[in-house]
Formats: sequence, C-alpha cells, structure tokens
Amino acid sequence: MSDNLTYLGMEDQYKKYELFFGPNHPGMNGNFSYILTVEGHTIVKAEPVPGLLHRGFEKLVEQRLWLQNISLILRICVPEPDINELVYSRIIEKLMGVEIPERAKFIRTIVLEMSRIGAFLLGFGGIGGTTGLYTAPNWTIADRDYLLDLWEWISGARVYHMFILPGGVRRDLPEGWIEKLQKTIAYLEKRLPEYDRLIYNNPLIVKRVTGLAPITQEDAIKYGITGPNLRATGVKFDARKNVPYAAYPYLDFDIPTQTGGDGFARVIQRREEFEISLNLVKQAIKLMPKGEVRAPMPNALKFRVPKGERYVRVESARGEHGFYIVSDGTEKPYRMAVRGGSYTAGLIYAKKALEGMRIEDVALWMATMDICAPDFDR
Repeated sequence: MSDNLTYLGMEDQYKKYELFFGPNHPGMNGNFSYILTVEGHTIVKAEPVPGLLHRGFEKLVEQRLWLQNISLILRICVPEPDINELVYSRIIEKLMGVEIPERAKFIRTIVLEMSRIGAFLLGFGGIGGTTGLYTAPNWTIADRDYLLDLWEWISGARVYHMFILPGGVRRDLPEGWIEKLQKTIAYLEKRLPEYDRLIYNNPLIVKRVTGLAPITQEDAIKYGITGPNLRATGVKFDARKNVPYAAYPYLDFDIPTQTGGDGFARVIQRREEFEISLNLVKQAIKLMPKGEVRAPMPNALKFRVPKGERYVRVESARGEHGFYIVSDGTEKPYRMAVRGGSYTAGLIYAKKALEGMRIEDVALWMATMDICAPDFDR
C-alpha cells in the first residue's frame, strides 16, 4: 500500500490524487476504509484498508470457555448477530454428537429469519440513504424496531440476543409472543407495496443502480461471492436449500435468481428474498411442533467438547457465513476462523469492482453489495 494519503506527483499532482473513503464518510458501512486513487471523478485504483476495528474475535475465543463465547461472537456480524449463535452452536453439537429437539429447530428458524428480515430492512434503508432518499432509512429502521421488541421479549436484549445455545434455544416462547410475531409479519407484508413505490419503482434509484458494477457468474465464483449477490448473477445456490439445517428441510420455498448481476439485479434480489423470509416465518409458525426446546447439556463450567474439527455454514443476508473450529478436548476452543458473507466482496473483489467507478457511486455500490465490515475485520 502506498504512503498514507500522499499525492501521486510522479505524473500530475493536480490530476491524480488519493482520496480517503472511510468512517468519516456517511456512506461507509462501518469502521472500514478504502484509499482510492482518483483521476478527476473516476477511480483508477482502490486499496482496502482493514484493521480499523481491531476486534480479534478469532483469537479471543481461545481464551474463553466454550459457552462464554456465545456473548462474544455476536459482534462479528452486528446487523444479523443470530447467525453466529447458530453456527457456533451447531459446531459444538456436531462435535459432541448432540441432536436438538424438533421444536428447537423451528424456533431457531424463526429467529434466523427474523434476523434476516431485520438485516434486509437495514439494507433497504441504505439504498435510500446513499441516494439522498432519507425517507427510506427512516421507514425501515422504524419498522425493524417491531422485530427488536420481539427479541427483547424472548431474550431481554434488542441487538445481541444469546438465545440460540448449544443443544437448542435458551427457553420456550412466552405466551402471546407468536401472536405478536404474526401481527408484525402481517404489518411488514402490508408495507411492501409502499416500499416498492418509495424505493424499487423510484426512477432516480432505478437509474442509479441499473448497470452499476455488474458481476459475471465467472467472477462471482472466482472471487467467492455468495448469497444474494451470487444469485443476482443467475447462480441458484442457497445454503438453506442446498445444505439445509434447522427446520428448513420442512419448509416449502424456492430460490429466486436474477440476470445481469448489476446493482439493479442485486437490489431486486434482496427485495424478493425479503418476501420469502416473511413467508418462511409463517410456515414455521404453522408447522412448529410442541415439546422440549433444549437437549440436556453439561454444566457450563465443566463443559468439554471432544477433539475434532468442523466447518459449518449458514445462509446470511449477505451470503455464506461460516465458522471453522478446532477442539483439543479442553474447556476452550483451540482455534477458530470465520468466513463472513462480505469477506470476499468487500475486501478482495472491491479492488476490481471499484476500478473505473465514479466517486459518487462507491457508497451506493457498498449498499447494493450489502457490505458489512465486521464480516472480514474480526
């Protein structure tokens, strides 16, 4: 990487310069930055600069008991924390040979889809915010609060829930919670036509995202791009369907895809998946059996996980979110590595995607890609 923010005066210091696009910019998605080499309004080179978060979760888990890490790993993905609980719990369950109760599978699925819906709402608002349509984030963040109320009811927390635990979930759903959830889902369904009029049929937004940084199927596969960004190129892969977990094998849903892979395709892909998530919650509520919600597990202070290693992945709102964990049979994990949904898109592919782009499209590109800095700065 070149020296910090120095002029590239070899050619013409007034024509080509370095621009710091970081946390000081309202369009940057988190404590992260790109150093952009700019010629006029056009980017000729982009250099990602990770490390501003300095959180080191992959190392910190080695110093804590297995169950203590449940409260730590949530910070790896702030907009959608529950996926970390599930991946971590499933690895422990696989290493220990634990089968969770059927009801717990459905409750986990409901929580995961709620988390996915909430992440999509933040993403919808980001599309509006980066185009100057500030009504969009005002609406979507307010609507997301109804989901936060439901999480607070079952876990006592609005953002980091620690509800999915090894063996199942922390507790059964309280009386009246399902009815409140059904009303919230019905409300969000009624909001969809309003979102369409405000965002997806808005001529300004359609013009800004159409043709923005198209991704080919070959590049998507080469750079490890997953989730809605991959499906926007026409590749029909979704971990919930292809490597099912929780209650997804019991649910009926299809995987939509788009063509073109540009900003418009990515935006519409997420809009369609949002509607599918609402339907999955309704199905899970209808099919959820009665019974226990957690398998018997050892005392937290004497918790040991047999020697072994596992990689487990789930489908997050940004793509494949996976943990690789090694256990040496002691009371703490030996090693852990995280594969976040934004890892390749925001850190590696960005070098290619941003080249040739105009300055004003950088924040919008990040919004259409749904970049989440903690996915790779962990």
